[in-house]
Amino acid sequence: MCRFLAYHGEPVLLEDLICASDHSLIHQSLHAMECKTGTNGDGFGLGWYGERPTPGIFRDLRPAWSDENLRSLCAQVRSPLFFAHVRAATGTATSRANCHPFSHGRWLFMHNGQVGDYPRIKRQLEAALPDSLYDIRQGTTDSEVLFLLTLARIEAGMTPEGALTDVLALVKDSMRAAGITAPLRFTATLSDGRTTWAVRTACDDRPPSLYMLTRPNAVIFASEPLEMRREGWQALPQHSIAIVEHGRDVAISPFAITVPSRSAA
Repeated sequence: MCRFLAYHGEPVLLEDLICASDHSLIHQSLHAMECKTGTNGDGFGLGWYGERPTPGIFRDLRPAWSDENLRSLCAQVRSPLFFAHVRAATGTATSRANCHPFSHGRWLFMHNGQVGDYPRIKRQLEAALPDSLYDIRQGTTDSEVLFLLTLARIEAGMTPEGALTDVLALVKDSMRAAGITAPLRFTATLSDGRTTWAVRTACDDRPPSLYMLTRPNAVIFASEPLEMRREGWQALPQHSIAIVEHGRDVAISPFAITVPSRSAA
């Protein structure tokens, strides 16, 4: 399992959350506490919004804890909305193209979870991508496919939360048709630079961890609290989606993986 954080609020230096705290994301890359492996050293990535509507992206293969360029960048960049991710590869290549977050246009996305027995339905899900989005795909992860399938639905007029719901239903239905009994677990964040969506769900009762901390004029999501004392951090409820818009309270609603019956399809 990977570790990530997302920040939405008044502009802050990236280093305040990624590097400086006693259980920062860099610390979690080597000493994670709530995942199968304590080390997440298969690359890292940053995505941040600044002066332009499209986000900046920096991804690399070195472990986050040993990359001096990451620390230097975080010490200089101030942003009101950014994503950061440290990767533990699960069956796909360790490459820059497979590092999160993924971006297209104004959109950012990152994911922690699993699509059970993904290779068995990979071709089917890829075939569901429109040509315009299939052609921009760079990596080989299930996460990137989930992102592009979501974008396809948003471009067709769905709301982001509706698009995410529909994509997970498609994936679960494909798994069911293939006789896959391994779980679908999905913790992710998505943003267009104005609104951030954070989801924590699964087809069982074991979604990957995701915590939320609210501050005056800011919200932070993280796989694990960024301070050892955990003061103020609350787990995002299982099977829920949190929506953050600047200047508004966080809205949390139920969000479940649903699959229509075959007779109704």
